[in-house]
Amino acid sequence: MRGPLEIISRRGNDDLAFVYVARTGGKRNGYIEFVESLQPPLTREKKWVLIVSTLEGCPVKCPICDANSQPGAPLSAQQILAQIDHMVSRRYPDGNIPVEKFKVQFARMGDPALNPAVIEVLESLHVLYRAPALIPCISTIAPRSGARFLERLIRVKNDLYPEGSFQMQFSVHSTNEEQRDFLIPYPKMTLGEITAYGERFFAEGDRKIALNFATPRGFEIDMGKVRELFDPERFLIKITPVNPTRNQTAHRLESLIIGERPEEATPLVSSFEDAGFDVILSIGELGENAIGSNCGQFVTDHLHKTNAVERSQTIC
Repeated sequence: MRGPLEIISRRGNDDLAFVYVARTGGKRNGYIEFVESLQPPLTREKKWVLIVSTLEGCPVKCPICDANSQPGAPLSAQQILAQIDHMVSRRYPDGNIPVEKFKVQFARMGDPALNPAVIEVLESLHVLYRAPALIPCISTIAPRSGARFLERLIRVKNDLYPEGSFQMQFSVHSTNEEQRDFLIPYPKMTLGEITAYGERFFAEGDRKIALNFATPRGFEIDMGKVRELFDPERFLIKITPVNPTRNQTAHRLESLIIGERPEEATPLVSSFEDAGFDVILSIGELGENAIGSNCGQFVTDHLHKTNAVERSQTIC
């Protein structure tokens, strides 16, 4: 396995997902988590998804996410690749990955645009494995401090992952900028700036750029504003529920869409479809909540248990 990572815990099952916690060592000796998952009823041979961390924790501190249990120190390229190596070697030790859709998502702990090493990983990933169906996926809030990263990403995508072999996703969550500042409390691009960047990023043959709306109840999602800003020929809409996390509970944020009742999303989905957008309703498997495969959950649980043990030992 590349880079200094020590796997210390694993949770899940072969039918849905495994979440791993690893210790990074060194002076910080921090923790990260990464995931391999399926999308039932598709088999692993049809679609296999790896979700890796790019930071130790996250500095953004979104109130719906548990990844901010640590401040967000950047991982090295070798530490990011070590996560991928660990999951690939368990399933395909010879590095040959005969999967019809093999997605590597830089979307776990940390925003990838805050770590330049992600560019280095993208530049080497396509030659490290024999994976003809490889699709890297960047999910970002478009932080202002990541402007240089995002410019470099255009070149990497065009040179190495053309013709639909790359997925770009922006976390948007609301069409109201003040509400976005609450849900994503970090300096970031406005919706208009995301539009301008996306127009330069998109090339003929690319996958459409995803605009991700997690859906806390009471926050504005105005289809008219989205249609005014974004071209349905270049952008699509991804709608997800607010997953159960410690922070979501602490902030009393209720999801507009409930996994057990996906039909409740129909009016929102229809409004975007009527405006010409492709829409992905991404609810996921409810069993993932029990596994703890939502961002930061497994590391946060581990840190809480570790701190509790240390406190009890101090008391004794």
